[in-house]
Amino acid sequence: MTLQRERRSFLRYAAFAAAPATLPRWAWSHLPALQANPFALGVASGDPGPDGVVLWTRLVLADPAQMQAAHTVRWEVAHDARFAQIVQKGEATAVPALGHSVHVELRNLQPARWYHYRFMLGDAVSTVGRTRTAPEPGDLPAALRIAFASCQRWEHGHYAAWRHLVADQPDLVLFLGDYIYEYATPKTTTDLARTHSLRHATTLADFRDRYALHKSDPALQAAHAACPWAVTWDDHEVQNDYAAGAGQARGEDAQSFLTLRSAAWQAFYENMPLRAASLNRTLPDTRWDALQVYRRLRWGRLAHIHLLDSRQYRSWQACRAPQSASAGSVRAADCADLASPARTLLGTAQEQWLDTGLAADAQSENPTRWSVLAQQTLFSPRHYPSGVTSADSWDGYPAARSRLLKAVAGHAPRNTVLLGGDIHQNYVCRVHADPLRPDSPVVASEFCSTSISSRSGTTQDKVDAIARHNPHVLLARCDRRGYGLADVTPLRWTTTLRVVDDPLRADSGASTLAQFVVEDRRPGPQPA
Repeated sequence: MTLQRERRSFLRYAAFAAAPATLPRWAWSHLPALQANPFALGVASGDPGPDGVVLWTRLVLADPAQMQAAHTVRWEVAHDARFAQIVQKGEATAVPALGHSVHVELRNLQPARWYHYRFMLGDAVSTVGRTRTAPEPGDLPAALRIAFASCQRWEHGHYAAWRHLVADQPDLVLFLGDYIYEYATPKTTTDLARTHSLRHATTLADFRDRYALHKSDPALQAAHAACPWAVTWDDHEVQNDYAAGAGQARGEDAQSFLTLRSAAWQAFYENMPLRAASLNRTLPDTRWDALQVYRRLRWGRLAHIHLLDSRQYRSWQACRAPQSASAGSVRAADCADLASPARTLLGTAQEQWLDTGLAADAQSENPTRWSVLAQQTLFSPRHYPSGVTSADSWDGYPAARSRLLKAVAGHAPRNTVLLGGDIHQNYVCRVHADPLRPDSPVVASEFCSTSISSRSGTTQDKVDAIARHNPHVLLARCDRRGYGLADVTPLRWTTTLRVVDDPLRADSGASTLAQFVVEDRRPGPQPA
């Protein structure tokens, strides 16, 4: 079968599986009792709009015959957790070609309202999930609570952070990348929180197993069931520091990497509450597995979230050797390619899309209060005392960062806030119009949250030295793991950095590391 035919078949499966259908009374027949809980990976919802949301689950089937067959999964949506007031119900088809995942795209719900949902297969019933819709586009809600998180390597820590996030009761979770890590368990295990027996992921089966491992964690399942999520990816969903269509051993075996990337991207779609629309677009190539994960979520006129993709379209890292396992660092004086204006982190199409979105946010009639750029890594520069430049972050793409800063300064949205992850450290920064001139105007605020569990790989002494070298950095901490919490009102943005006491304990407590506020029309964070 050709790649084009494979993609067409995949899209048909996805569209069929995502379409909610009213279930006739005669169709509510039960399958034989299953040998294991088919909903052992939990439930999730995502990408809320004013009239709907995506519901997700993925079946776990123990019997080989069941694994080869398609299954009809029933679903219900209700106003209450006991399902006494059912709003909608229907069925969806879980097919082997999509790993028996289910993506139900609900429509015709009421705006700005919480709902409960569940799935059923035979006599098995899933955990009850809780989700909500966004406000109407013209409304200005009084408040929005966003949790943002990233980087949850299984071996490096337990997921206690998710348990505390659930207690914080967010309206929406933004997951900013590295949901899984492709690595096998390290040979030395004495300082790890836990281990696994999976091999280094390279095939579709490997990546499906890796998602199943992560989703087996009860704290993560609870966070997915607590509220809707909007997810994007970074590198470890595929391969460390990959760039667009190139990975390690660049140029030697390009087709092998594209095959690996295809498997990884399919597994990402199968395991995330994404809409089928992410599959349906004009592709830059003919591969069926390209996904458009950059998109917008609007929360009335209060917040407009631009969720970005900094992996699929980026240029190869500056001066990176073809066979290097990581991008590493460079010195600007020794790497002329670093400053090339042709180099991009987001790709030309996404840059233009973002520019258009920022311009729309700034329209004078009904401007968006908070324009949120939710992306993978630290946007602000880190000028190292040693003089080196990180090649994989925005520092490695200075021309692309300058173009984005010009768009922010030129369109001047009412308030611009950048959220990031990736570096396993908490950073709070003032974003200047010119990152090389600390006396240039402050045009935005940035909050980069630490990891859920992944280690930082550095020391606080080194981070303190970087902070002293960068006056726009208001906070820099590498010694704690956790997540960010943003409370958004029309007149104020408050970010609370939440951290766990001990990532090696599943029952760890948590505390607040710091809290910063951004006042309406006053860019730049201030300590609360």
